[in-house]
Amino acid sequence: MKIVTVVGARPQFIKAAAMSRVLRGPHTEVLVHTGQHYDRRMSGVFFEELHIPAPDYDLGISGGTHAQMTARMLTSIEEVLLSEKPDALLVYGDTNSTLAAALAAVKLHVPVLHVEAGNRLGSLVNPEEVNRILTDHVSAMLFACVPSAMQSLEKENLAANAFWVGDPMLDAFNYYRALTGGMPPAALPGIDGKPVETPDQFYYLTCHREENTHSDAPLSQILLAMEALPHPTLYPVHPRNRAAAEHLRDRLKLGMVRLLAPLGYLESVGLVASAQRVVTDSGGVQREAFFAGVPCVTVFDYAVWPETMTGGCNMLARPDAADIAQKLTVTPVWPEGQNPFGDGHACEKIVSLIGTRYPQSAGCGA
Repeated sequence: MKIVTVVGARPQFIKAAAMSRVLRGPHTEVLVHTGQHYDRRMSGVFFEELHIPAPDYDLGISGGTHAQMTARMLTSIEEVLLSEKPDALLVYGDTNSTLAAALAAVKLHVPVLHVEAGNRLGSLVNPEEVNRILTDHVSAMLFACVPSAMQSLEKENLAANAFWVGDPMLDAFNYYRALTGGMPPAALPGIDGKPVETPDQFYYLTCHREENTHSDAPLSQILLAMEALPHPTLYPVHPRNRAAAEHLRDRLKLGMVRLLAPLGYLESVGLVASAQRVVTDSGGVQREAFFAGVPCVTVFDYAVWPETMTGGCNMLARPDAADIAQKLTVTPVWPEGQNPFGDGHACEKIVSLIGTRYPQSAGCGA
C-alpha cells in the first residue's frame, strides 16, 4: 500500500518515529509535515535525533486561529492527496493537523487510519476533544491505546472498526530509553542559551496548556509549588510561553526552578526516567512517567489517561500551589499485571491489522 502519514506536532513525531520503522517494511509511506510545530527545538531536532525520515512534503503552516490553521491545512493536504493518490491516510492523536488531514481524506474517499483513537475528556471546551471526536467518526480503522478508549468507541457505535493495540508511545519510550540508557545529559540548554547542570536529584516540570499559561495567575501557582520543594525543578519552556516564564522567574525570585530551552525527546525521556517526581499538563509526559514508574501530578481538570491514575501513580491537581504540594506527598501503589498501554509492540499490531483489512489494495485514486 501507499500510505500518506500526516504529522505536525511534537507527540506525533515521537509516534511516527516508532511507526515508520515498522510501516516502511511492507508499505510505502509518504510523510507530510504540516508545520504546526515549527521551532527547531519543537520540530527539527526530533526528526534529527529520532532518525525520522525527512518529510516528503513540508507545508509550513503554523499560527493563526484554530479555524485559520485548519483551513490552510485542509486545502494543502487535499492537494497532496490528489497528487499522491494513496491507498490510505494515517494520522495520530488530536491536533488541528489530524482533523484537517482526516477531513481532506474522507472527502476524497481515502480510508482514514486513526492511531490513538477513542480518548475522551467529556468536554467540548477542550479543542483537542473536538478534533479527536470528529476524526474518529470519519475513520475507517480506529487504533486504541488503552481499554478506556475502546469503551468510548463502543458507546459511540464505532466498535466494529476499533482495535485495542496498545500505545506507540510505549514502543518509542522503550526503544529510545534502551538506546540512551535512560539517563539525562550532564548539562542541559538554559533558556538564555547557557548550560544548566543536571542535579543528582530533581523534579521535572512541563507546562504548556492554555488553561495553565493564559495569564500569570495559574502559572505562578505552579511555579511557587515547585519552588518550595527540597530539590531543584527543571522546566523546559515552550516558545510561546517564554516571556511569561522569564517574567515570573524574576517577579517571584525563583531560585529552585531552572528554566530550560525546549528539549529534544531523548533529553526529555532521560529527565522523566530520572526525576524524583514529574509535574505536567502534557498527555504524553504523564504517560512516560507511568511507563518509567515515576510518580506524576497532572495540572489539568480532566483525566486524559485514566489508566495512569490507579493507586495515585498520577494525580490531578488544580493550578494551586497548596493542592500541587499536597498531591506531591502521596506515595503511589504501582499496579501489577498487564500494562494497560500494551506490550510495547503496538506498531507491529497496527501494521498487521492494516494488512488484514486491505490485503490487495490497488490505490484509491481520488
